[in-house]
Amino acid sequence: MSSPASSSPRLRAAQIAIVTVLVLFLVVRLADSGDGDGGSGTAAAAEADPLGSGRAVTLAFGGDVHFEDGLRGRLAADPARALDPLPRLLKGADLSIVNLETAVTRDGDCPDRQPKQFAFAAPESAFAALRSAGVTVASGANNHGMDCGRAGLEQTLAAARGAGVPLIGVGVHEEAAFKPFVVEKHGQRIAIVAASQVLDDELAAAWMAVDAEPGMATARDLGALVRAVREARATADTVVVFLHWGTELQQCPNPRQPPLARLLAAAGADVIAGSHAHVPLGAGYSGRTLVAYGLGNLAFYARGPPRTSSGVLTVTITGRRVDRYAWRPAVIEDGAPIPLRGAARDAAKAEWRALRGCTGLAARPSGGYLTAQ
Repeated sequence: MSSPASSSPRLRAAQIAIVTVLVLFLVVRLADSGDGDGGSGTAAAAEADPLGSGRAVTLAFGGDVHFEDGLRGRLAADPARALDPLPRLLKGADLSIVNLETAVTRDGDCPDRQPKQFAFAAPESAFAALRSAGVTVASGANNHGMDCGRAGLEQTLAAARGAGVPLIGVGVHEEAAFKPFVVEKHGQRIAIVAASQVLDDELAAAWMAVDAEPGMATARDLGALVRAVREARATADTVVVFLHWGTELQQCPNPRQPPLARLLAAAGADVIAGSHAHVPLGAGYSGRTLVAYGLGNLAFYARGPPRTSSGVLTVTITGRRVDRYAWRPAVIEDGAPIPLRGAARDAAKAEWRALRGCTGLAARPSGGYLTAQ
């Protein structure tokens, strides 16, 4: 007879399958009642743009960051300049967020290395590097955020608090993991919820934040994720969902991404962005929600294209209305993103725009704003 520990993954897999079917059903219902492009659906559509204070805010989104190989040496030499020239890519943003794809521990070693091929850990100075680079908030909701187990997570959370860098998508219990980062910029209340759709099956039970257990927010707990977005929508002018999703080295969204994007848009998300594939993916609109399926690597030990194709997505938004978005392309050298210039920049931007072709996303917004009922 199987022990409870061995049968738990099977039970969890069955639960996930049931939830997936329900999600697909909800998405189909939304699509059937809307304009076929994630538009106004059954939710209320506003006649005028809900603009909040009426002042624009510029958000900057970066992809995967860790401190391995050459980046570890740069961090040891000078945390304040370890991520140079990242500040140039974030320049002009009112708020920036990146995916911190590593545990952060007191000595940079794992107190409880998880049974996986690659386990990343960085010293506490990693947060000083992020702060010096101009990063406002980091997400720990990814398939490496708990590489050092729950003991490592406790140290990561403590290091983030000590450095004054908000770390979202992980927490001491479920409520904390799904709690959004909320800040006011130019009179606009902005809420950012983070979660991971990517999680090793054999580690799911130990990594997921459930009830009073510490861990990370995941899309496997779909009810909690949708609830977090709906609650943020009730009080925020702008709602952002930052996800870890996609398939490694695949530059088109996998079959699980579009349904999740549409569901979160229906829950009230204005911008949905994320990473994991280690290569850039396309961006565009699902109804009025801007979706960026993959931000690629930002500061990572990538070698050779397309892994070294990097950049930052900037989004200027007024309340719920996305005014414009742009890709600031870069190339990774020795782990750091080097901004491109001239013809190389223009070519990289054209390549990035072409990636929208396989996403099913639109070039322009359509329909009304979705408001969760």
